[in-house]
Amino acid sequence: MTIPVILDTDIGFDVDDVWALAFLLRCPELDVRLITTCTGDVAYRAALVAKVLDVEGRTDIPIGLGVPGAELPNTHEAWLEDFRLEDYAGVVLDDGVGAICQAVAENDTPTLICIGPLTNIAAALERDPGIADNARFLGMHGSIRKGYLGAPQPMREYNIVQDVSACQTVLRATWDKALTPLDTCGIVRLQDAAFARVRDSDDPLAKAVMENHWHWYHAAASVPMIAGALRHMDPEVGTSVLYDCVTIYQAFCQDALEIETLPVVVSDEGHTVIDPAGGAVECATAWKDIESFYDLLATRLSGAAV
Repeated sequence: MTIPVILDTDIGFDVDDVWALAFLLRCPELDVRLITTCTGDVAYRAALVAKVLDVEGRTDIPIGLGVPGAELPNTHEAWLEDFRLEDYAGVVLDDGVGAICQAVAENDTPTLICIGPLTNIAAALERDPGIADNARFLGMHGSIRKGYLGAPQPMREYNIVQDVSACQTVLRATWDKALTPLDTCGIVRLQDAAFARVRDSDDPLAKAVMENHWHWYHAAASVPMIAGALRHMDPEVGTSVLYDCVTIYQAFCQDALEIETLPVVVSDEGHTVIDPAGGAVECATAWKDIESFYDLLATRLSGAAV
């Protein structure tokens, strides 16, 4: 039986969302019912989603425009070229928050896979608190014991810092909750032979991912907030950190992950804190077998399993 899912993404700034969207589309375990965009220029982000869906022939998936936010550099415009959101053959919904509420109501316990700031999800809870009774939340958020690139101390994580109050609202809600913190996703980079399988593939979706990889790499060099990531990668042999791909994996499989159920709260400063006052959250805090995850990711993105 497939798992109905709703993806909420801030695709279009860091490239990991593109990799994650492509991976999601190649996971037969997951039935994508809706994709919404959050933060900044949500129409630009929706156009990027639409073009990826078009490449994969998945224009059956509706796209919802979420709550705009502070402007960020659009690092994928070179790949978008002249593709416009109006070119999408599928359904585009202006009210992405309402679309989330409706999709939850229409499906049996869908999983909200959230790989960006949680502005849309908090707004959906405000509009219809009952969605917490009929959905599961899974987010790429936080830092429990380790930080970026495996740093031995927790850090404030980007998706939380962008909207701390929204994350606090979402984690206080009564739904089943799970997190992919930096402890596991903050070290994930597809490299060497596994990367080459995607890089050298003739699969159309793999080609689209690699085009985004290259365009993002060149665009990121002029963006101070993410230029530092370039120090840790050689784009010929590997990726930047693919945080969000781990969350897609966690939505249908936990075999390669260590999962701990922890009481987690978000402080006003944006730290994820283990606190007895917090609600129970399933946290992916360590890897059992990261190499099997890399193999699965490369196999599916290269088209070998399609």
